[in-house]
Amino acid sequence: MNLPVSPSSRSSPFTRWQIAAAIVALLAAAALPWAVSEFMASIALSCLMYIALSTSWSIFCGATRYLSLATSAFFGLGAYASAMLLDVLPWALVIAAGALIAAVTALVIGAAVLHLRGTYFAVLTFGMTELIRHAITFVEKQVSGTVGRVLTVVPSSETVYLTMLLIAAASIGVAMWVRRSRFGLALAGIGADEQRAQTLGVNTRNAKLAGFALTAAFAGAVGAAMAVRWTYIEPPAVFSPFIGFQTVLIALIGGTASIGGPVLAAIVFSLLAETLRLQLPYGYMMVLGLLLILCVLYLPNGLASLWQRRPTRPLENGHG
Repeated sequence: MNLPVSPSSRSSPFTRWQIAAAIVALLAAAALPWAVSEFMASIALSCLMYIALSTSWSIFCGATRYLSLATSAFFGLGAYASAMLLDVLPWALVIAAGALIAAVTALVIGAAVLHLRGTYFAVLTFGMTELIRHAITFVEKQVSGTVGRVLTVVPSSETVYLTMLLIAAASIGVAMWVRRSRFGLALAGIGADEQRAQTLGVNTRNAKLAGFALTAAFAGAVGAAMAVRWTYIEPPAVFSPFIGFQTVLIALIGGTASIGGPVLAAIVFSLLAETLRLQLPYGYMMVLGLLLILCVLYLPNGLASLWQRRPTRPLENGHG
């Protein structure tokens, strides 16, 4: 099968000044822990967390239009992998283990539910998340007699921040690569018309499994890195549905068809969370819901539509 090549993939996607601006932004972000207060560094860490989660979620779900609610399951598995392996493995291998465990779990879940679409797929992925959370709770009670784990050896806050920065940058880079690759074209074909993609020779099952596992790997890596922010982790905290729901909302409000949209939305909502959560615990969720409604009504393609060029209307019968 010869897949069509998009016009954007035949030319260089970035200019030199864009690449230079990205490098400068990355270096500036890397210097933040030493230039700002601990509180501001914590906010920046939350921003990076949701940038990585929402961007990686959009790699698969944005292209295929499969609404996955399993992000918190992969995040929690990564967090527990970190809690169990942090004493015996180097930090880099701990992150890799969290990503690997989440990806393998995604392959198992995907093999069971990726033949479904729409509401059925969303409900089943949420149900799988709850099943994993309760399974971890049961095993914890049977093995250790308690639920939760104490983290006694943790890396420095600067190490955690730089790790999250690398994961966020990697998620953006991979998202850019996927959207310009044959693999990304296959995912987009599945989202447009899965049956037609099959008739054109796309192995839709393998493409969906690979995309779902890729998304899960990033969520697992994020969970492994963020677990050390707590001195004690337990299933209700690291498998919290709020993590998955907020990831989906950020991606939808930012615009799943873009990369800059989820990044901008993650920054905005992380700042809103820290600003409103302490003073107005329910105000944050109200603002989140209101912005989602406004985006659905007026910006169906998310915040990204504010700067994306509108396609020009074709000439009809040779007349303007």
